[in-house]
Amino acid sequence: MKVAIVNDMPMAVEALRRALAFEPAHQVVWVASNGAEAVRKCAEHTPDLILMDLIMPVMDGIEATRRIMAESPCAIVIVTVDRKQNVHRVFEAMGHGALDVVDTPALGAGDAREAAAPLLRKILNISWLIGQQRPSASKTVATPLREASQRSGLVAIGSSAGGPAALEVLLKGLPRGFAASIVLVQHVDQVFAAGMAEWLASASGMPVRLAREGEPPQPGQVLLAGTNHHIRLLQNGQLAYTAEPVNEIYRPSIDVFFESVARYWTGEAVGVLLTGMGRDGAQGLKLMRQQGFLTIAQDQQSSAVYGMPKAAAAIDAAVEIRPLERIAGRLMELFAK
Repeated sequence: MKVAIVNDMPMAVEALRRALAFEPAHQVVWVASNGAEAVRKCAEHTPDLILMDLIMPVMDGIEATRRIMAESPCAIVIVTVDRKQNVHRVFEAMGHGALDVVDTPALGAGDAREAAAPLLRKILNISWLIGQQRPSASKTVATPLREASQRSGLVAIGSSAGGPAALEVLLKGLPRGFAASIVLVQHVDQVFAAGMAEWLASASGMPVRLAREGEPPQPGQVLLAGTNHHIRLLQNGQLAYTAEPVNEIYRPSIDVFFESVARYWTGEAVGVLLTGMGRDGAQGLKLMRQQGFLTIAQDQQSSAVYGMPKAAAAIDAAVEIRPLERIAGRLMELFAK
């Protein structure tokens, strides 16, 4: 991977260089000390991946991410030393297309390889996405076995890069007391999931919280997958977290949840696939369509990263392809009280 580092702190740059050195295939192609410099350098030499700091002089990481994704798009991972303080900034950057977030590796504390492992794992995931590759595995589509009886409707939503901002827009378009249940699967580490639920609740006005093990989806509630395990619907109508399948690149996987909805949900349901890089959710959305559920993919023009919706459109998984601002209205038509 050709990697660029955007950070105004020499110690952070050195920590990232040392972490990347554990994987000889990674090459640091340039370093920028602020967002404006990064935008210029990216236009001249676009790397495979940018490790982007959030707080910098001249231009911060949020604006730099927005500019780069508009002018010279490439994969961006936010690197921060203070997750709790910067949680809202992280979601704003992800809304502009950043793929993920990770802590700055500790320099000179404990096992250096262990400290570098989270960053290296995320880079490996992104290399699979960029190359449109997935770990080898055979995916079995099971025959639907529906026993639980859901009287209310369900909206299953999946999103990745650009997702936080897209989810804010979608949820703002729905009224409090929306008649259907909503379950969100966003590619985000569990350390940020609680903060994201709070941010979405305050930004949209909808009641958003983390999904709990063993609870069923509830009308009027927005439940967000909240761990690094996958979330799925069980035969009894309850939600559960599971480590399997271990081969999925992103945790939680949108495909895993969509497929479980297709298998077990007996009421009305809609699958919605929003902005994101890669193909996660496309196959699950297709299975939902095959089971007679309405499926919606975000259109290219309104997507920060037109990867996952494009993959869904390519395999005819989406019944409807809609601009982001028109998805909430469609859901209200379907689930009007």
